[in-house]
Amino acid sequence: MNRAAVNRIITVTPNPAIDMTYTVQGITEGASHRVPTPLSRAGGKGINVARVTHQLGYPVLAIAPTGGAAGQTLAAELWTSGVPHALVGVAAETRRSIALVDAVAGETSIFNEEGQALLPDDWRSLRIAVVEAVSGNRNLPASVLVGSGSLPPGAPADFYPELVRLAHDAGIPAIIDTSGPGIIAAAKAGADILKPNHHELAEATGESSLEAAALSLIAMGARTVLVSAGADGMLAFDHAAPGGYWSARLPEALSGNPTGAGDAGVAAAAVALAEGVTEPREILRRATAWSAAAVLMPAAGEISPRHQELQDQLIVTWKETR
Repeated sequence: MNRAAVNRIITVTPNPAIDMTYTVQGITEGASHRVPTPLSRAGGKGINVARVTHQLGYPVLAIAPTGGAAGQTLAAELWTSGVPHALVGVAAETRRSIALVDAVAGETSIFNEEGQALLPDDWRSLRIAVVEAVSGNRNLPASVLVGSGSLPPGAPADFYPELVRLAHDAGIPAIIDTSGPGIIAAAKAGADILKPNHHELAEATGESSLEAAALSLIAMGARTVLVSAGADGMLAFDHAAPGGYWSARLPEALSGNPTGAGDAGVAAAAVALAEGVTEPREILRRATAWSAAAVLMPAAGEISPRHQELQDQLIVTWKETR
């Protein structure tokens, strides 16, 4: 398919960040470390989704609130990188996120600032920006609305359900990738795809069984649930196939930086929906391959050119629910 012919994917990041990634040769607890200059770029889950989508040549628009000196840095980096964006100015200082990639141990530690509360007028302005993006531009019609990431303190409890409603009112699907109560709220709102990892899924639903947890979201109203399951790859549960689920994994796990792998999976799902792909197995294959390809890159928001090669290597199986 001609990528330029695909309608624009809209991503919303309510709690963006300046992502700083340090790559170090080992970490000794309690010791001082001399580190190289970090890779610093605009981040937050939805912005990472937009960056991957843009990298592969698909039309996208990243919407986020930004404020303070860090917000100015975030805006400048987006301009430099060329990622199309619509930023909503707010008084709250944009937060920072630090990833320490230990190249010796093969482990990544992430330190996320919580973020500052937005004012009621800020939330209204953010909603207006989303409405204009999904329904107010006939020359640049939207194909998918993606809501990703944590919410800052004091955020409206219905923020993600409202995104789902705005998308459906515009006649387009909604993908939500968040944690905590937001997952439950988005499921009840009828999100077309939910994308938690297995830890977020268990915490949100209180279910110890991954299968039971995913199926509970389907029962609440979610259409499809994609679950990142660590070494087990990724799983896809769908409302139309309650008797089982699809599983996709590589023959061997990849080593690298997993930061942003889930965001790359969301980007793959969004692109698939934008291209008219609705079959859960195919969406799962793309999402798993793009997630794996993100692990091979030094920082979140980009994927390796090997994503198609990795997709061809996937082991995809159907499993009956117990």
